[in-house]
Amino acid sequence: MGKITGFMEFERIEEGYVAVPERVKNYQEFVIGLNNEQAKQQGARCMDCGTPFCNSGCPVNNIIPDFNDLVYRGDWENAIAVLHSTNNFPDFTGRVCPAPCEAACTLNINDDAVGIKSIEHAIIDRAWENGWVKPQPAALKTGKSVAIVGSGPAGMAAAQQLARAGHAVTVFEKNDTIGGLLRFGIPDFKFDKSHIDRRVQQMQAEGVVFKTGVIVGELPAGSKITNWAQQVISPAQLMNDFDAVLLAGGAEQSRDLPVPGRDLKGVHFAMEFLPQQNRVNAGGKVKDQIRADGKHVIVIGGGDTGSDCVGTSNRHGAASVTQFEVMPMPPEHENKPLVWPYWPLKLRTSSSHEEGCAREFAISTKEFIGKNGKLTGLKTAHVEFKDGKLTEIPGTEKEYPADLVLLAMGFTNPVSTLLEGFQVDKDARGNAKASTEALGGYATSANKVFAAGDVRRGQSLVVWAIREGRQAARAIDEFLMGSSELPR
Repeated sequence: MGKITGFMEFERIEEGYVAVPERVKNYQEFVIGLNNEQAKQQGARCMDCGTPFCNSGCPVNNIIPDFNDLVYRGDWENAIAVLHSTNNFPDFTGRVCPAPCEAACTLNINDDAVGIKSIEHAIIDRAWENGWVKPQPAALKTGKSVAIVGSGPAGMAAAQQLARAGHAVTVFEKNDTIGGLLRFGIPDFKFDKSHIDRRVQQMQAEGVVFKTGVIVGELPAGSKITNWAQQVISPAQLMNDFDAVLLAGGAEQSRDLPVPGRDLKGVHFAMEFLPQQNRVNAGGKVKDQIRADGKHVIVIGGGDTGSDCVGTSNRHGAASVTQFEVMPMPPEHENKPLVWPYWPLKLRTSSSHEEGCAREFAISTKEFIGKNGKLTGLKTAHVEFKDGKLTEIPGTEKEYPADLVLLAMGFTNPVSTLLEGFQVDKDARGNAKASTEALGGYATSANKVFAAGDVRRGQSLVVWAIREGRQAARAIDEFLMGSSELPR
């Protein structure tokens, strides 16, 4: 490494934030990235540790010590080349990945981890600024065609890899814009959608065709064509028109909370609430938008989606925001010798929490309360683990006022009609059943149909979606051509 003693000389530098009173006035990204000197110091902190656990901690196996060292030396152009060799979209992961690589950093055993995510963020931003991110169209076409259903990070990564291998790739998206949950599930203040738009432009220049407003398979029961989904294509048609099909539609079935009062007006899934605001931010019109203005908001679910609901509610001007988590409050600091290099269980306070949010742990909702069909509050009780299961603690019942409740308890499985339309076998959780083994990896039970991302593995991280998209692309390339030079 360029600075052998850097980890002893320099402390970790966190990325900055725009002050809370300013950032809650809008939906713009507010992270202040590292400048060149700060990034160089962070790169200098990377140890010559011999066995870089960060590489295996990262699902896409980023070559982290190498690009850290290149940043330390000021060789930004080669740094983005190394980063892009394993990760198609560091502009996505550098913003919304929780950075399991940092948890696995060797320096994290007894000190603060190297700021790997902030370095990645700095590299890709400078790459765009300097024009180093360019289309890479295939020199030769194979004559083979691939349909990809879903345009989230898994579908986009697979599409780019397959197009660069020379295949004719068409991506089908049911919404009116490309991006999947990156587009409609993550608030703009965390991830500006221009990052997707410029990647789409790059991929179009590489030959990828995007078709929006297209639902593949039957419409779910009770649903109808929306003002952004204008066409339905049958699985049989895709099977007939393409040499291979990749299902990358994600896991969209939100986990529900079937307690008394669930049908009251004012109880909504997070994925009803968040996409609406993103559409409005993009200049669209949403009839009867779910708003938090002046309301007492309770978010049920302690993960990232719940945090996104907190930040959006604060920007609406909520009277109060409270977040419920059914699990006990985790420790503020993990026991590093015990858990390193694995992802630790510890209290995580997001930027949205810092903007204003009360947090309740080990709490369960028993009933939604309402008047004239409208939500006015909810009844809760505290819970504890007893005999291996969560049990209500007697005498802890309480009522909370609430005008809006947002259910952010995660996702269970993909839309069943998609898998059934292709006659794909499901696993025990209702996901597409497909192995990740090198030979025939990501292939489903249906001939020439593959599956990758959340539709296969269940709800997960953007970085896992990119990994699976890349690996599925190689598997499809092998299926079509007999061998593949794409990286796995």
